[in-house]
Amino acid sequence: MHVDELLSLPTPVQVSDSKWVFNERVIPDTWAQGRTAFGGVSAGMIYKAIVRQVHDARLLRSFTTNFVGPLALDTPFTIEVTRLREGSNVSQFSGQIIQNGKICVFCQACFGKARKSGIKVECTEDHGMDIPKKGKFIPQIPKVTPRFVRNFDLSIDKGGLPFSWKKDSAYHGFMRFKQPPERITDAHLITLIDAWPPTLLQMMKFPAPASTVSWNIEFIHPHHEVSGTDWFAYQCHTRQAADGYGHTEATIWNAHGDVIALSRQTVAVFD
Repeated sequence: MHVDELLSLPTPVQVSDSKWVFNERVIPDTWAQGRTAFGGVSAGMIYKAIVRQVHDARLLRSFTTNFVGPLALDTPFTIEVTRLREGSNVSQFSGQIIQNGKICVFCQACFGKARKSGIKVECTEDHGMDIPKKGKFIPQIPKVTPRFVRNFDLSIDKGGLPFSWKKDSAYHGFMRFKQPPERITDAHLITLIDAWPPTLLQMMKFPAPASTVSWNIEFIHPHHEVSGTDWFAYQCHTRQAADGYGHTEATIWNAHGDVIALSRQTVAVFD
């Protein structure tokens, strides 16, 4: 199923002045990540449900996701959206996926209007990598490579394959959708940024479970528009890892060299 189909949601049922429900959503097994649905696409769907209720020129400033429990594939679920507060400049929303009576994914989104300000600090960080001609990363190994990876082109510049017993704990490279979307939205970016494996997997000698516990993305504005075929640069570093948990920080650039997002994750590993 194409990513645009998954991110296309029907009209919700409004259950109160500040709550909406999207019923009977399903993620197919082509977007599997182990025993659960790929986290990026579930978070992207929640964002699309939330942004339907943002009716003015407020831009997404931050998006926080907690992966509470497994989200079963090919099984219906509900997306619930709640408007927490709408001020004169900033709006706060929460969204959650509920399946079989249990919360599986929980998100909070912050939208803010652009305002005139005398304070301006340019983000001039450069990734320093050459744009690839094609993807070159994870081979399709049965029962090892998650099925969702087939929906993306990933090109590695620094780092190793998962479970390759590397000493490195960083990933540098590029990413894009294998089947280009009609246009790139924030929902697509949320989905795309999560396509890379956790940095710690390359340090493992044998396949073992790992999962994102919490994930925060901060979106940087303004930036140039991009097309669905463009590559996005990605550089992620492990800040610290111990006791079965790792903490990573990533920077994402568009094809124009604009920093468009900062991503931070807490990852649990079971080695």
